[in-house]
Amino acid sequence: MPQPLERIDVLSVDADLDRSIGIAGASTLIIACGALARELFDVIRLNGWSHLAVTCLPAKLHNRPEKITEAVRAKIRANRDKYDRILCLYGDCGTGGTLDAMLHEEGVERIEGTHCYAFYAGLEEFDAMMDEEVGTFFLTDYIVRQFDALIIKGLGLDRYPQLFNDYFGHYRRVVWLAQAPDAELEQKAHAAAAKLGLPLVISTTGLAGMETFLKKQNLH
Repeated sequence: MPQPLERIDVLSVDADLDRSIGIAGASTLIIACGALARELFDVIRLNGWSHLAVTCLPAKLHNRPEKITEAVRAKIRANRDKYDRILCLYGDCGTGGTLDAMLHEEGVERIEGTHCYAFYAGLEEFDAMMDEEVGTFFLTDYIVRQFDALIIKGLGLDRYPQLFNDYFGHYRRVVWLAQAPDAELEQKAHAAAAKLGLPLVISTTGLAGMETFLKKQNLH
């Protein structure tokens, strides 16, 4: 049954989510990464969109991009007969183009951008940041909150700290793309950068990229 839309908590890196929005049957399904869930629901809530359904895959797939394409395909095929339209809120996310190829086969539209970083920052701004310093490690609000679970433990660095240089030796800075910054998040972002031994740059982005994509879909 559809549930009233309230602000959701940040999902754990292992969590998935299925949620209907509104008081009648949803016509559009959005398939998203769990790392985007809170911000996605904020955009939906602030725009008053209803008759949507959202399903999120676990954010830990961030560390296993080779599994993303088939996980998204499974969601599409499990839900195709239930909705008039399906949208994908993923970047390419390290799939090497296989996600886009599959979405083309399945007839599903994806938000523009190689990573969620690009549609948070804006495509041109993201490219400019990479041109300025290709060795940039990006944080979002979600990654800041889940840094230890997703990055430190997710990459096994708590057990094998000697791998830090293998993973992060080529980075020169950390850029936090802040969707809704506050003092607590800023402190955590500085702590994350310190664990990597890198300087922190803060860029406040808001949610414009995600909102622009969804507004183009004429959601109701």
